[in-house]
Amino acid sequence: MHSGVNGCCPLRLPAAAAVHGRRIPPLLPPRGAWPGCIAAPALHRKPGRGGGGALSSCRRASHHEKLQVAALPSKATLEFEHGVSLRSAYIVPEDVQAAGFQIDADELASIVESRDTKKLTVHGQLNGIADKLGTSLTNGIVTDKDLLNQRQDIYGVNKFAETEIRSFWEFVWEALEDTTLIILSACAIFSLVVGITTEGWPQGAHDGVGIVASILLVVSVTGTSNYQQSLQFRDLDKEKRKILVQVTRNGLRQRVLIDDLLPGDAVHLAVGDQVPADGLFISGFSVLVDESSLTGESEPVFVNEDNPYLLSGTKVLDGSCKMLVTAVGMRTQWGKLMAVLTDGGDDETPLQTRLNGVANTIGKIGLFFAVLTFIVLSQGIIGQKYLDGLLLSWSGDDVLEILDHFAVAVTIVVVAVPEGLPLAVTLSLAFAMKKMMNDKALVRQLAACETMGSATVICSDKTGTLTTNRMTVVKACICGNTIQVNNPQTPNMSSNFPEVAVETLLESIFNNTSGEVVTNQDGKYQILGTPTETALLEFALLLDGDCKEKQQGSKIVKVEPFNSTKKRMSTILELPGGGYRAHCKGASEIVLAACDKFIDERGCIVPLDDKTSSKLNDIIKAFSSEALRTLCLAYREMEEGFSTQEQIPLQGYTCIGIVGIKDPVRPGVRQSVATCRSAGISVRMITGDNIDTAKAIARECGILTKDGIAIEGAEFREKSAEELHDLIPKMQVLARSSPLDKHTLVKHLRTAFNEVVAVTGDGTNDAPALREADIGLAMGIAGTEVAKESADVVILDDNFSTIVTVAKWGRSVYVNIQKFVQFQLTVNVVALLVNFISACFTGDAPLTAVQLLWVNMIMDTLGALALATEPPNNNLMKKAPVGRKGKFITNVMWRNIVGQSLYQFVVMWYLQTQGKHLFGLEGYHADIVLNTIIFNTFVFCQVFNEVSSREMEDINVLRGMAGNSIFLGVLAGTIFFQFILVQFLGDFANTTPLTQQQWLISILFGFLGMPIAAAIKLIAVEPHEKADTRRTP
Repeated sequence: MHSGVNGCCPLRLPAAAAVHGRRIPPLLPPRGAWPGCIAAPALHRKPGRGGGGALSSCRRASHHEKLQVAALPSKATLEFEHGVSLRSAYIVPEDVQAAGFQIDADELASIVESRDTKKLTVHGQLNGIADKLGTSLTNGIVTDKDLLNQRQDIYGVNKFAETEIRSFWEFVWEALEDTTLIILSACAIFSLVVGITTEGWPQGAHDGVGIVASILLVVSVTGTSNYQQSLQFRDLDKEKRKILVQVTRNGLRQRVLIDDLLPGDAVHLAVGDQVPADGLFISGFSVLVDESSLTGESEPVFVNEDNPYLLSGTKVLDGSCKMLVTAVGMRTQWGKLMAVLTDGGDDETPLQTRLNGVANTIGKIGLFFAVLTFIVLSQGIIGQKYLDGLLLSWSGDDVLEILDHFAVAVTIVVVAVPEGLPLAVTLSLAFAMKKMMNDKALVRQLAACETMGSATVICSDKTGTLTTNRMTVVKACICGNTIQVNNPQTPNMSSNFPEVAVETLLESIFNNTSGEVVTNQDGKYQILGTPTETALLEFALLLDGDCKEKQQGSKIVKVEPFNSTKKRMSTILELPGGGYRAHCKGASEIVLAACDKFIDERGCIVPLDDKTSSKLNDIIKAFSSEALRTLCLAYREMEEGFSTQEQIPLQGYTCIGIVGIKDPVRPGVRQSVATCRSAGISVRMITGDNIDTAKAIARECGILTKDGIAIEGAEFREKSAEELHDLIPKMQVLARSSPLDKHTLVKHLRTAFNEVVAVTGDGTNDAPALREADIGLAMGIAGTEVAKESADVVILDDNFSTIVTVAKWGRSVYVNIQKFVQFQLTVNVVALLVNFISACFTGDAPLTAVQLLWVNMIMDTLGALALATEPPNNNLMKKAPVGRKGKFITNVMWRNIVGQSLYQFVVMWYLQTQGKHLFGLEGYHADIVLNTIIFNTFVFCQVFNEVSSREMEDINVLRGMAGNSIFLGVLAGTIFFQFILVQFLGDFANTTPLTQQQWLISILFGFLGMPIAAAIKLIAVEPHEKADTRRTP
């Protein structure tokens, strides 16, 4: 059939993919052309065809070597012309062929990773890759379950390697590494050895075993708590990966989780998206990508047919496109980068850092008192031995006594060092994060929880946050004729306007759009796109428009997508009869200002004179005053000789019409704004909308008051620093704003006015303002991935009321930690004073090492669990925010700490000095009974003080307690284990069983702390610093 060397055909040029507008001839002979062997894999081989494995053996054949010599001129020509080497043909692995594919995962990933144009050409360019992946560039992959599983087995899943979760025993070991616990453990072991040696088993082991048991209990509880928190934070990290991306599968547009992406998927990307996997550009316009996260290059990169490589983790700054996924998960560049990054651990929040400083200071004070206590306790026995001349003669009992004193001193350090402070912060943050997730808020940065509690200003977007973001066109002015859309009296709306105007309008809406009208699985129309695009497309369908007909009637050759800076979108169409037409839509004032003609009521194009322009501006103002968003649509015929490489013109347009879009205010927003106002948080609205629309919505939400100022971005930008200083406190609405305006406002609020600012954002350009703010709040539905990555909290339902809920939880976190600190410092002060003063005056410490360890666990772990997990109440939003300069330990806290500590110390000292007389204690067991009563009373003082600490200012501390199961469980557990410790574990805890009367008196002394605490709260103190009078009321 064919002529050539040894009966083999010469190199032919069958069909191949187009590159840069040229047809590239294939580089290998057709299949079956070489005798005695299987040809190299064809560039367009259908999935499932194998045969490439025998190629290397064929090359060893002598007749094949002759063929290679004969073919060298052709190969050299190809290599010279196309820069592609044929020396090493790609061999498809057998398992890949068996699964129906013609390229393996590593080969596929290497094309994009190394931007290997030569390799891409060898595999047949984009069409060849798609063919080898068994996918369609138009319809995407087939979603048959078995086929998806096969694809996943060959190419992997779109997940990154997770750091291995630490086991429970690792947390236990970490808790055991505490220095003071190690010293105590050494004391316990030494005590065991000396005790058993001198007193035998089991009598001599009681003290040592008791200390060991207490240490193990503390360690196990701490380890369990930390392990549970690590699991919870891991679950929250997984929530961050629940990102939906738009793909085409089975010919239908749909949303899938980012983790479910597979090579072969056709993914749709738009401005603000983060590229979810490595891939190749299929089609699109004006795609500008920020690759700085991978390459470090600050300059964005244009992605097109000439540079088709899209890398996972990069961000789309402009344009839109369709991408063929080629690598997922750990085979992407981003995945490999993540693999080499080591886990640096969780950063501490600012509050944790401050509390660690407090803990260190208290720890040093505790160490000082511990050393003094040890010296005071030990000086008696050492002094006596010195007087008796037996300083070098020590018995086992002497050593045990010194060890007991040392253990008490070390335990004082354990109690004094409030290691529960960081735990309380972690517990409170973890609890709040979990609850906030239920309330539709995903916390990305731990510090945001506590910072939100101090927020004094919320700068909110309008669309989708204060409004529902469900938009519909309700009014339209076409050719000067204004109609009510969806009015039953005008069923056939298109009849109200000239046919030429309607056709031009439909052409504009259906082509100059980032949305899409698709047919779903039920055969019904479905509109995809932003709410604004959806509203316009629905309006076009109401005008009996045919989307496919209008899109097929002309070809889009250039698109400039909408962004918040330009506030317009433009598209160039190549018309069937030749020539080009530009369509433009956007902010009404901006687009109308670009027009010099308009279509009148007859359908004629006439000059846009001042009278008509004024009339159209009045219509825009009327629509806006009804809280409608207005858009103007226009077009212009392009001059002959226009090149698509030129910029789309900004002037010379013909006005088609103006539409008014209704976006209703969300239910409950007005109440939420009022809640913020009562909580001392001022709310400001920042929007890109017309100022009349913005003012109408702001009044409806309760944001714009009589004394408030609404201003446009253009005027705001003209203000000097001094003028801004006078303006900002009264400014409540910023309309027609740019992202730079938002950033400027946030920066001034933070620096000039010391406000703690929370700001919302949904677009890519909002990222600077989100980073500048103290708390960045991104929208979960309307927000781009770039905005979410820059934010501290993602509002999953885009609702302003959820932002208020976040503020309430933030305050709850802050206040809960304050409650715990107040409780813990009270225990610290009393425990230190009781043991130190008792040691000084009586030569003995009433609280033993085991007892102090139990108190430490009540104070640290259980106290943190009880107080740090209090849910928020409405009273939190009736107080002024702490602000940037607020003190953490307030005057109110100091009042409560001093008052309660004084009461408890008086009770302890009274029992120490008068206890034997009060209870009629005599004989050998009087001391241990009295010490047990002191210990029991001390614990119950902490139990009731824990209840009193639920409210730092309110007297009613029982409100809501019945609904807090964690708090009730901690109280019940503390009382139960205290009873067991006293009544049944005397040998280990140095206690003795108490009588019913002794129990009742111990509990009574503890209970009396509650009315004392209530009385202390009646003492008036200044709770916060005075508010800044410059702030907006």
